[in-house]
Amino acid sequence: MNNPNLSVGDIRPSQVVQSFGIGSLIDLPHLSVMVLGLDDWVVDSRSEVSEARLLAAVQAELGSQVQRLMHPPVETTASSGMVYSGTPLVGVPVATFPRWMVCPLCRQLLAIESSLVQLKTDPVRPDRARYVHANCSKAKAPPTMVPARFLAGCEHGHLDDFPWSYFVHGQQVGCAGVLRILEAGVTGEAAEIYIECDGCHHGTAGKSRRPLSDAFGEKALTSLPACRGRHPHVRMFSDEPCLKPLKTLALGASNTWFGVMASALSLPQAVDPVAKIVEEHWLQFNRATSINDLEMMRRFNVIPPYPTITDAAFWAAIEARRQGQSIENPKSLKTPEWQTLRQPLQAPSSGHFRAVPTGVPEGMAGMIQQVVLVERLREVRALLGFTRIRAFGDLEETTSDDQAMVGLSRGKPTWVPATDVYGEGIFLEFDEAAIQRWCQRAAVQLRQRQFQAAHRTWRSQRRLDPNQGYPDIRYTLLHSLAHALIRQLAVACGYAMASLRERIYALEPTADDGPMAGILIYTAAADSEGTLGGLVQLGQPDTLGYHLRAALETLQICASDPLCADHEPQTEPGLLHGAACHACLFLPETSCERGNKYLDRSLVIATVERTDLAFFEE
Repeated sequence: MNNPNLSVGDIRPSQVVQSFGIGSLIDLPHLSVMVLGLDDWVVDSRSEVSEARLLAAVQAELGSQVQRLMHPPVETTASSGMVYSGTPLVGVPVATFPRWMVCPLCRQLLAIESSLVQLKTDPVRPDRARYVHANCSKAKAPPTMVPARFLAGCEHGHLDDFPWSYFVHGQQVGCAGVLRILEAGVTGEAAEIYIECDGCHHGTAGKSRRPLSDAFGEKALTSLPACRGRHPHVRMFSDEPCLKPLKTLALGASNTWFGVMASALSLPQAVDPVAKIVEEHWLQFNRATSINDLEMMRRFNVIPPYPTITDAAFWAAIEARRQGQSIENPKSLKTPEWQTLRQPLQAPSSGHFRAVPTGVPEGMAGMIQQVVLVERLREVRALLGFTRIRAFGDLEETTSDDQAMVGLSRGKPTWVPATDVYGEGIFLEFDEAAIQRWCQRAAVQLRQRQFQAAHRTWRSQRRLDPNQGYPDIRYTLLHSLAHALIRQLAVACGYAMASLRERIYALEPTADDGPMAGILIYTAAADSEGTLGGLVQLGQPDTLGYHLRAALETLQICASDPLCADHEPQTEPGLLHGAACHACLFLPETSCERGNKYLDRSLVIATVERTDLAFFEE
C-alpha cells in the first residue's frame, strides 16, 4: 500500500504528530497500514512551522542537522476528492502492515505477496481498498481478507510480522503446507486460538497444531525466534543482532506505538511594531539574504506589502532577530514560559499570545499568588521519535536508554513533523512560601521518600538510571490539583475533557531556574474549538473559586474508597501514584503530560485515609 498514486483514507494533520505518527499502525475499514518514515515523505517548503525555541530543543536532542519543523502534507482543495483530475495525490505515505492476511471463511493465513491475495481498489471510494482471497474453497466470490490479529516486537522498538510458520514448525520451517488460524471458542482468548498446518496435519503430534497461548509469557521464550531487529517504517533491519526477546502484540493494542514529543508555547518577544511584523511573518522574512531581496518579495506577495514601512526598517529588524536567536538552554522550554506567564503585563501581546491578570478567588489568597487569563495562545508540538511496548513519562526518560527511542528516518533527519494548535487557558501561580512550608512537613517528606523509592523501582525495571528524572513532591501536588481542575472545568467550559491539557511548572528553589510553582490549563484542540472562550470565562475570581472548591470536594471521597485512598506508591512496585485512580484523578492520555503518573489526591486535600498531607487544610 506504498503506491504513491493510491489513496486509502484520511486523518487529521494533528493526528500525524500525536496519535498516528511515523511507525504507528492505522486501522482502516479493510486494511491495517503503517506510517512510513521521513525518507518517503514529500512536503512543501511552504508548510514550515515557525517556533525557534522548539526547533532549538529538537536540535539539542536530535542534532544540529535538523533545520526545520514541518506541517504534515495536506491535499489542496483543488485536488481533494478529484479522482480523475490528474493531480498527483498528496499525503502521508503508508505501507500495508502486517503483511499477513486471514480469509474469514476458510481461515487460511496468507502473505500479501501470495498470488492468491489480490488488491481491489475503488477510485471513487479510496477507503474501500481491500485484499481478497482468490480461489477460496468456501466462497463463490473472492471474500475480503482481514489483517492477522497478532504481531511481534521487542523493547528496542523493533516490530515484525508474527512468525506463523516458525511458531507451528519450530526450526523445521520448510513445510509447504497451508497455515490456518482456528478459533475453538467465542471469547477470542489466546488459549482458544490454534495455528494449524495442513501439510503436516497427520505427522508428529504437536508439530501441526499449536495454541496461540504458547506465544505469551514464559512459553514465548522457546516458541518464538530471535528478534530480527526490523524497523518496517524505514524498511531496515538492525546492523547488530537484537538481544531483546520477542513479545507477541495484538494488532491495535496501544503498546505498539508511543510517540515521543516536545512542545512549546509561542511567546512574543518583539516590542517595536516593525519587529512584531517580522516576528509574525518570520518564515517569509527569513528567506531574504539581503535588503535587495525585499523589493522582489513585496512584488510577488511573499511578504505583506506594508507600504508605510521601508525596506531598510524591515532589514534592520531581520538582522536584529537573527542576531538574537541564540538560546542559552534550549532544552529548558518551560523557563521562558514561566517568566512570561507570571508577568503578563510586561509581555508584549501578539496575534498568538494575549494574557491579562485577574483576581485571586476568595479564601485562596494564602495559597494562590495570582491568576492569569490567557485569552490567546499557540502551542507547537514536534514528533522526535517513538517507542514500543514501554512508554516513558518524558523525553529525558526516553533518551537515557540508547535504544529505547526509534528514529523517524534511516539516517539523521533534517526536519521533523510538527503541528501548531491555538487555544486559551488559565494560569495559576502558587505562593512559594506556602509551598515551601508544606514541603517541610515531616509527613510530606516521608511521602517524598516513598515516591522516590517507587520512582527508582520503576526506572530500574526498565534498565534506566534510577537516580534521574524524579520531578519532586511539589510536582506531584501541582499535578494532582491540575487533574482535579481539568475534570471539574470540563463539566462547565463546553470542551471535552480530552481537549484540555495541562502544563506544570514545578522546580525547587535550589534548581537552576527555580523556584517554580504554577499550573497552566489550556485547550488543546487543533481547530476553532480551542478558541471559543469558554475556558477563560471560568477563570474569573468568583467562578474559579467555585470550581476550585468543587474540585477539592470531589477529591475527598472517591468512588473506589477505601481502596483508592489506602494506596501508597511503594506498596506496588512499578506504579508511580498514591491515592489516585480512574474514578478520581486519571485523565485521557492527550491531557496529561506524565502519563497519569506522579498523582496523589491525599497531597491536595484530606482523604478518608490520610489527613496530615493536605496542602489545602480547610
